[in-house]
Amino acid sequence: MACLTLLWSGIAAAQSAYVTNFGSNTVSVVDTTTNAITATVAVGAGPRGVAVSPDGTRAYVANSDAGTVSVINTATSTVIGTITVGSNPRGVAVSLDGSRAYVVNLAASNVSVINTATGTVVATVAVGVNPVGIALSPFRNRAYVANSFSNTVSVIDTTSNLVVGTIAVGTRPFGVAVNPAGTFAYVTNVNSSNVSVIDTGTNGVVATVAVGSGSRGVAVSPNSSRVYVSNQDTDDVSVIDATNNTVSATLTVGNGPYGLAVTQDGTRVFVANQFDNTVSVISTASNTVTGSFAAGTAPHGFGQFIRPAPAAPAPTPVPTLSTWGIVLFGVALAGGALLIVQRQRVVAQA
Repeated sequence: MACLTLLWSGIAAAQSAYVTNFGSNTVSVVDTTTNAITATVAVGAGPRGVAVSPDGTRAYVANSDAGTVSVINTATSTVIGTITVGSNPRGVAVSLDGSRAYVVNLAASNVSVINTATGTVVATVAVGVNPVGIALSPFRNRAYVANSFSNTVSVIDTTSNLVVGTIAVGTRPFGVAVNPAGTFAYVTNVNSSNVSVIDTGTNGVVATVAVGSGSRGVAVSPNSSRVYVSNQDTDDVSVIDATNNTVSATLTVGNGPYGLAVTQDGTRVFVANQFDNTVSVISTASNTVTGSFAAGTAPHGFGQFIRPAPAAPAPTPVPTLSTWGIVLFGVALAGGALLIVQRQRVVAQA
């Protein structure tokens, strides 16, 4: 089993995909322009989840059989640290400022919070039963964790590291992705073969979208207009129109698609097919599979495994009537003070 991540190099224009190979305990580094493997990095036992820091300098790999996270220097493609976390780590997410990494521990039913500067676990947050996927909201200081045996999503306040909400979703929730605008979270439900759409402002499920059988991975386009879902049992990817929450296309890929990721420019989607050891490449413009290439043993992947595209600008507060009243009152006061000063000057001159 393996997991897929894409990132932009800080210097070169080429993008790289980081594919965790569960069977060979390695990460394949793939040039997405040529689809050639440029490096193979040995990590811990049973690597699954992976997330790249926003600045693209580090990749964090969850080794499920070792209970550790390998830290890869992306410039040198070498492991520079190993961090012990909980039992059976799965999904990984990194904060926008790169200061924290969040690791979901399935067997421990908790989330390890890592200080990336020191490489130490600074908090452990209890969530639902058998959590798998995790995603962070860019604006609300929230982490969303899919609890596969509780049929819920735990909402963590990343400032206090406390669970501040629990949302009921479908059966066996697995992958989670939050759109770059931070307005919606998308949760795949394996056994009910659908996607729960959560309004992050209210923590309510606003839509349920039927997709293929055994839905697992989920990723959102950089402009938040499309959601891509990998369906393991039907060997395809559902393309959801995020404007109306309907499936606009279904694309046949390799055998047993699991993880998937969208390039930062939104032009391609890479899909890890765990049963035939390949990665399918989708053109988002034509909604067609344009090719595939060999990966390591059993490429797996779940959740949003891509260096985040720049977050959409935070909403600008609209001035309310009371706000304008305060402004006008302030202007009036300033005007009155000015008149007093003017009058004092006239008296002094007299």
